[in-house]
Amino acid sequence: MYSLRFNTQPVWTQAVLNDFDTFLVDHAAAEKKASGMAIAMLSHYPDKPEIVNAMIDLSLEEMTHFREVVKILHQRGLRLGADRKDAYINALRQHSRTGTDVYLLDRLLIGSIVEARGCERFGLIADALPAGDMKKFYRAITESEARHEDLFVKLAKLYFPLPEIEQRLDELLDVEADIVARLPIAAALH
Repeated sequence: MYSLRFNTQPVWTQAVLNDFDTFLVDHAAAEKKASGMAIAMLSHYPDKPEIVNAMIDLSLEEMTHFREVVKILHQRGLRLGADRKDAYINALRQHSRTGTDVYLLDRLLIGSIVEARGCERFGLIADALPAGDMKKFYRAITESEARHEDLFVKLAKLYFPLPEIEQRLDELLDVEADIVARLPIAAALH
């Protein structure tokens, strides 16, 4: 597919492992927001049945992940936190262009990049956790994020020529790398 242009540093993984409860609360919020994003997309593009069908499935899968993380929170005696603004997502969205077609392309490609970053980071967590149920859970989440990364690009290919997709993806990957490089290290997905 494509590669992210900034690798998450080991210090991030260590921060997550050092404050795993905080990370779990953030992870739950991220899954809930991902489900909401999918619902917003299907609502925004009712004339595109491929997007509607894909986003229905995605919203359900993300909500299932949310439910699973909430179960883990409750098993650990934790509760959901208040939603917080995600600086990473907001910074990426600032690079979305206006105009019907280019906005759709940017939305799909940004969706793919966000899923790719989630895949990378959940994979780092899965690799760092000791053998057991939590490791298996994060390995499964990693695989899911990889499928979602591909999904958004496949949808883009239905509506845009490949050279346009590749050019814009190239630009957005540079933007995303710069954003991630400047993120503070925290026990959070982004």
